[in-house]
Amino acid sequence: MKSTIETLSPTRVKLDVEVTFAELAPHIDAAYKKIAKSVNIPGFRKGHVPAAMIDQRVGRGSVLDEAINSALPEFYSLAARENNVVVIGRPEVDIKEFVDNEKLVFVVEVDVRPEVKLPDFSKIEITVDDVTIEDKDIDEQVDGLRARFGTLHTVERAAKDGDFVTIDLTARIDGAEVDGGKANEISYEVGSDRMIDGLDAALVGMAVEETKTFTTQLVGQKDDEKGDVEIVVKAVKERELPEADDAFAKLASEFDTIAELRADFVERLGRVKKMEQGAQARDLLLEKLLADLDIPVPDGIVEAEVNDHLDGEGRQEDADHRAEVDGQVRSSLKSDFLLDAIIKSEQVEITEMELTEYLVRTSQRYGMAPEQFAQELQKAGQIGQLVAEVSRAKALAVALERVKVADKSGNVINLEELRPKAPEAPEAE
Repeated sequence: MKSTIETLSPTRVKLDVEVTFAELAPHIDAAYKKIAKSVNIPGFRKGHVPAAMIDQRVGRGSVLDEAINSALPEFYSLAARENNVVVIGRPEVDIKEFVDNEKLVFVVEVDVRPEVKLPDFSKIEITVDDVTIEDKDIDEQVDGLRARFGTLHTVERAAKDGDFVTIDLTARIDGAEVDGGKANEISYEVGSDRMIDGLDAALVGMAVEETKTFTTQLVGQKDDEKGDVEIVVKAVKERELPEADDAFAKLASEFDTIAELRADFVERLGRVKKMEQGAQARDLLLEKLLADLDIPVPDGIVEAEVNDHLDGEGRQEDADHRAEVDGQVRSSLKSDFLLDAIIKSEQVEITEMELTEYLVRTSQRYGMAPEQFAQELQKAGQIGQLVAEVSRAKALAVALERVKVADKSGNVINLEELRPKAPEAPEAE
């Protein structure tokens, strides 16, 4: 087999491939065997029909068509490897010439992964926010702890933000009760915004036994289909918080004084905010690389993904939304190309432990057991996608290690110190 390559654009190439008849012969033999199993010719057992008889009854042209269709993916893939082409799209194949008992010549045009020229990461500087901890930040932490130890008391007044109410709720569409849309004796914190849009606003000012109906978007309904929600307040309770004093510190923590408790919150928040610095540095680095580097994307791939997305939403004719999705797809592809280039350049490999940790974290977000989540990914054929995500995340971390990171005050940030430390192995006795 002979092949040549022509670069049509940074993201598209043309392969000219010539295959000898000897190379095609195994596929022709396989085609005869396949057709022999599917035809019935008197005097011959199915699967044992001679090639000459197949040529006579079916036609050699049909055999050659079968052979060529079978052979094209193999020789196309071989040509791509020979020319170091990383294919990312569906190929367009055109048979240029076929001479029986001589040769097959075909042309392939296909989208390919662009070359990404990476910068010297050691010359890049990233500035992140300073770590600042204010009194109000500590107050919020203390108040959150106080809320855990608060007590509820029934009050004879209208509900306000922060109160706990007991309500009956009924959802209807066009006057008909929604399946599963009725619930009684629900305990809900006003202002928490944890249920239905509009519920918190409706509850404020309502008294016991008062009824109110509001219109909102119901879960599981179409975007343009609204429903009516009727609520009845059965009880209003006010939360009383304990005083933030030494007695509370002893009750709610291992500390003897409120000052010690607040100091502990300062230390904890400091660690959290330093971790946030690391996450900010990572995001800023990716943002900078995407802005500085010219990374082309195949228009055909973008158009296909955009159309698939809009088809799923039923919004093919929404020009504004199309433009929005187009931008998102292009940005995502550029990011993937960039991180894959870093993977290749830095020879990034992931361990089974890293993959498992990522799997566990992701499964928790979906409220699933890791084993179940892994099974669902396998069923959907998305294990490869998971591996790619972990690899790309590690590639960005590798690049970040070489970047100078400082806060706005000029303090250099040692990202290595922000990494969780592995437990030390016990010393042998």
